[in-house]
Amino acid sequence: MTETTGSNAQGKSCLTFADVVPDAGIPRAGKLSGNPYLPEVATVVQIIPETPTIKTFRVRFDDPEVQRNFSFRPGQVGQLGVFGVGEATFAITSRPSEKEFIQFSVMRAGEVTKAIHNLSEGDKVGVRAPMGRGFPVEEWKGKKILFVMGGIGSAALKATIEYCLEHRADYAGISILYGATHPTNFTYWYDVEEWQKRDDIELTLTIDRECDGWQCDVGLVPAVLERLAPSPENTIAITCGPPIMIKFALISFKKLGFTPEQTYTTLEKRMKCGIGICGRCNVGPKYVCVDGPVFSLAELNELPDEL
Repeated sequence: MTETTGSNAQGKSCLTFADVVPDAGIPRAGKLSGNPYLPEVATVVQIIPETPTIKTFRVRFDDPEVQRNFSFRPGQVGQLGVFGVGEATFAITSRPSEKEFIQFSVMRAGEVTKAIHNLSEGDKVGVRAPMGRGFPVEEWKGKKILFVMGGIGSAALKATIEYCLEHRADYAGISILYGATHPTNFTYWYDVEEWQKRDDIELTLTIDRECDGWQCDVGLVPAVLERLAPSPENTIAITCGPPIMIKFALISFKKLGFTPEQTYTTLEKRMKCGIGICGRCNVGPKYVCVDGPVFSLAELNELPDEL
């Protein structure tokens, strides 16, 4: 293990496996070796182009036992890495019930994501997952669920949407407000088309500015949210998207009467190690990779304004 100056190293010059935060996701390979940074090896089995800058990668663990036993909670994340380049944190976007593969959606932005985008089917990757805390979907049974998302923020909410739709009878209602800058920047069009066919979902699509051929809403997500004016009664509101969208969506929820306890978002702030050791993602006393990435607004209101 390398030396660390993380605040939770308790004065040690070298971390050991005993220092790993309980309940954080550590692959079996890391447990067996005593190195929590060692990933499981997986193979890319399918690549789905989503937008000009986003691709979805379906990967399968090389060890059949690992693949068979893999499970996660909606909203949890994982580290996807290219050997010799590095790894980065992404939301797990596959259905929690999916047993054939694990899925990540990746926006090309830096060195690691560029290397991921250059992968081909059959290439090997490293995966450390699941990590963090997911959405309390079991606690929400009987409630209406309102998803408000923009751009790549849809990736952070996809598994939760999939879970709620698979367990549709457990929820009083499901509404989705999804915005993008342009029609070509919507991810998961294949899902959107299926949602449009269902009569048990309230779906609203919006783009920032008018565009030839566009027949849905036009306007920024927070403005459209206020125009729709969903009732906060017996409703859980979940939002994810660009930071500026999240900021104003939270303001809109407050205007509409949603309490902080009813409002949730998910953060992937500066996550590095993913297991609460490096300290890179701490916000006050919380570590996003362990205490999050899911937080209620009530929890966020207790933290320093560092987001």
